[in-house]
Amino acid sequence: MEVSRTRALRGPNLWSRHMAIEALVRCAQTECAVGRMSGFEARLRALFPAIGVLHPEGGDGDISLAHVLQAAALALQAQAGCPVSFARTTQTTDAGVFQVVVEYSEETVGRQAFDDAQRLIRAALGDGLFDAARAVAELRERDEDERLGPSTGAIVQAAVARGIPYRRLTHGSLVQFGWGSRQRRIQAAEIDATSAVAESIGQDKHLTKCLLHAAGVPVPLGEPVASVEQAWEVACKVGLPVVLKPQDGNQGKGVTVNVGDRAQLEAAYGTAAEYGAVMVERFLPGHDYRLLVVGGQLVAAARRDPPQVLGDGRHTVRELVDTLNQDPRRGTGHATALTKVRLDDIALARLALQGLTPDCVAAKGQRVILRNNANLSTGGSATDVTDDVHPEVAARAVAAAQMVGLHICGVDMVAETVLRPLEEQGGGFVEVNAAPGLRMHLAPSYGKPRNVGQAMVDRLYAPGDDGRIPVVAVTGTNGKTTTARLIAHLFTAHGLRVGMTNTDGVYVNGRQIDDGDCSGPKSARNVLLHPEVDAAVFETARGGILREGLGFDRCQVAVVTNVGAGDHLGLNYITTVEDLAVLKRVIVQNVAATGYAVLNAADPIVAAMAPACPGKVIYFASDRHHPVMVTHRTQGQRSVYVDGDAIVASEGSWRETMQLRDMPITRNGRIAFQVENVMAAVAAAWGVGLPWQTLRRGLSGFVNDSDNAPGRFNVMDYRGATVIADYGHNPDAMRALVCAVDALPARQRSVVISGAGDRRDEDLRVQTEILGAAFDTVILYQDAAQRGRADGEVMVLLRQGLADAARVRHVEEIHGEFSAIDAALARLQPGDLCLVLIDQVAQALEHLTRRCAEAGVTA
Repeated sequence: MEVSRTRALRGPNLWSRHMAIEALVRCAQTECAVGRMSGFEARLRALFPAIGVLHPEGGDGDISLAHVLQAAALALQAQAGCPVSFARTTQTTDAGVFQVVVEYSEETVGRQAFDDAQRLIRAALGDGLFDAARAVAELRERDEDERLGPSTGAIVQAAVARGIPYRRLTHGSLVQFGWGSRQRRIQAAEIDATSAVAESIGQDKHLTKCLLHAAGVPVPLGEPVASVEQAWEVACKVGLPVVLKPQDGNQGKGVTVNVGDRAQLEAAYGTAAEYGAVMVERFLPGHDYRLLVVGGQLVAAARRDPPQVLGDGRHTVRELVDTLNQDPRRGTGHATALTKVRLDDIALARLALQGLTPDCVAAKGQRVILRNNANLSTGGSATDVTDDVHPEVAARAVAAAQMVGLHICGVDMVAETVLRPLEEQGGGFVEVNAAPGLRMHLAPSYGKPRNVGQAMVDRLYAPGDDGRIPVVAVTGTNGKTTTARLIAHLFTAHGLRVGMTNTDGVYVNGRQIDDGDCSGPKSARNVLLHPEVDAAVFETARGGILREGLGFDRCQVAVVTNVGAGDHLGLNYITTVEDLAVLKRVIVQNVAATGYAVLNAADPIVAAMAPACPGKVIYFASDRHHPVMVTHRTQGQRSVYVDGDAIVASEGSWRETMQLRDMPITRNGRIAFQVENVMAAVAAAWGVGLPWQTLRRGLSGFVNDSDNAPGRFNVMDYRGATVIADYGHNPDAMRALVCAVDALPARQRSVVISGAGDRRDEDLRVQTEILGAAFDTVILYQDAAQRGRADGEVMVLLRQGLADAARVRHVEEIHGEFSAIDAALARLQPGDLCLVLIDQVAQALEHLTRRCAEAGVTA
């Protein structure tokens, strides 16, 4: 078995909406039927019993090693606690070659599971060893390292529940919610609106206490110190017992409470000094409470108890701690609900105060405290008390947060109870924390869990706001780029800042920020990251979907211009038009429930995509009497069509009419494929909700020149002859271009053409067969990149297509695109027409524009 081309599908893809690892797996003939491999399955299950049932796709047929790889990679992740369920293995057109797809929740974990599954299979094939328990443990550890922590994860889950998109910006806890100009960012439980000044104040515990005291909030007496002697002086002044802690600290690190004598103080000073400047304050008796304030409201409260065990008269303290740590909720770090208790120097010192060591047997019923501070990070536990908090206590907590300036704030309070005001019981606030941990509220040891993530998301976005901008995805065989540019132009006419990706580059607010073929998911994600984008239009090509999936989770509108006879067939196991349609349909399957799919009713393969759309459908076609159009209109649904010299949008009995003469791109409706592009763009803009006056103004201002739509039927004048530059590169494009050229007057017609080497032989021949029936002169040139073809091979195929061309009177072969253009221009006479099918779009257009300008000066 050989595994190759492993890649991560990071968005909705050909197989599902799940993120997944996809691999190409080649199996030898003997490996295509596990049932006939003597003893293999028994050895496999002995090595990894949790692999589950093995079955082929569809439930019938032989089980190959590829199917085993699928089952093992999925089961290993599931055993490690990853929330995965989708997997699929599909036979390709090549014998013994399969595509294996397995869902992942964290990419590195999914990749490791694939590697482990291969090791398992190799071990089962060769009577080798495979430690399944170790593999699962390593996967679980990697998953804990990679996945979001509980605090950030809870906020993300709350956002997802509201339909708000998110993107993790780092391997840490920095996350973006929303898209473009609607984006917000958080880092753990801290939002982007919180100022660095407020965070800095919260970290300075002395300054915080001074501000809270000024606001009338009860706080313990104390001050920062620079030495043990000064610490003892302050302790005596405020009164023993005291608390020593770092002036700038978090998570309870370096904190020692209830310090009652000089020896304890010296040890506590050393512990706190490891984290920076030290602060001494009066010890407040009572329980440790954490009050969570979000946006001016108390949303949760918990009592935190220090780590402790209860003696039973039989087991040592160490044994009791080991038993406590066996709780599955306890782990290392902050990924679990509780943290394991450590018998470190701090714990040993606390035991000594109780006359104990780790090897002592505590008396039955004796409560053994292992730490003074009650932070969860040191193994403490939490009890939810949200419903018990007195209104006066809640108001003081909100005042403390507002005094510091924190939108999300963890207020630490020490008091006997939360049921009474602080003044009545001598309690007070001891700290105010930015980016507070949420574990104690999400999964308290006792009491009711609180959905604090929802409160934080509500602070970022008002109810009903999902943080999205309008996103339109455009795909098809031809017309994608022009349609995408038209839609972007209409958005701009409405005053929106538009982000657009296409095969020419990435554009933001009219400025090109990247060039080249940018029709893939990476470019789309970059646009959605941009803070100046109010709406996005993505040309979505087949390659990007195959390579990585979509760059967004869903779109408001999906446009499929056409499929026709297809393009790029024979690559990546997309061998038929039906295969291509399934791939193009991915954007339709990921339309929002409130969105629209804009489909070409005249293309039966495109029209058949309608049932896959979660939203509604807008059909477009030039022929309003097409059966699909008639049925759709009869049902009162939206449609766009041509009626005489106008484009009509209809829904039920309502109509909106726009004249073709007011749309320069259509040349008064004579360029049929541009009329189709306009209909698709109008339908998309309608689906987003742009007003009709905006559409009229936008369409009247869109000129099909090399600036607005480079390489898309750009018309120029060369000494009285008409020159048309276009990037058409498949048979359907040739037919559309011939139809458009036929609508233009010309004395003689010539065409300049090459062919891409990654097309099928028949596709290359058909292109020149079509052109040979419409042009008098054909000038062939060799494409800049032959893409796997031998030198001159493409030219031979193009010549073969011209073999029976009745109209062609002159065929010429020229090496180099620019030389071929110059040769064609040299043959032109006034009244002639020349179609130049360009390859290097920007360079060829620049060359043509310069030649035409020079000719104009000469004339």
